[in-house]
Formats: sequence, C-alpha cells, structure tokens
Amino acid sequence: MFWKEMWESHRGRLIGVAGGILFGSIYLIAGFWNMLFFALVVFIGYTLGKRKDLSQSSLVHWRELGQWLSSRWRPFK
Repeated sequence: MFWKEMWESHRGRLIGVAGGILFGSIYLIAGFWNMLFFALVVFIGYTLGKRKDLSQSSLVHWRELGQWLSSRWRPFK
C-alpha cells in the first residue's frame, strides 16, 4: 500500500532518482571515484522527476530555441 501511494504521487521523482543512481553507478564503475559527480547526476534526475510530478514546463524551451537558431543561422541560403 505504501509503495503504491508513493508511486502514484511521486512517480517522476522515483524514476528520476533511479535513473540518476543507474547512470551515476555506471560512471563510478567505469571511471574513477568521483562522488560529487555522482551526487550531481542523482540531483539532476530528482529535479527533472520533480518537475514532471508538478507538471512544470521544460527547463529548455525547445521550440523557441529552434526558431531562434533557424532565424540566426541558415546554412543553405
């Protein structure tokens, strides 16, 4: 019951932290021991999951960025 309630109310955060732990663990196993980077990856996963839970907008506004880039840089004029 507890896990079901947690999953329903904090799904994005749980997925974000799990993803952060997974990618952080891969980095720690494959690379050298760098706990600050591991903590950063977990924090980023948590933050993205929290934004999904709260239905907030994306950190990067991709459509506006694409329009700005296409107006500023046209390689095939």
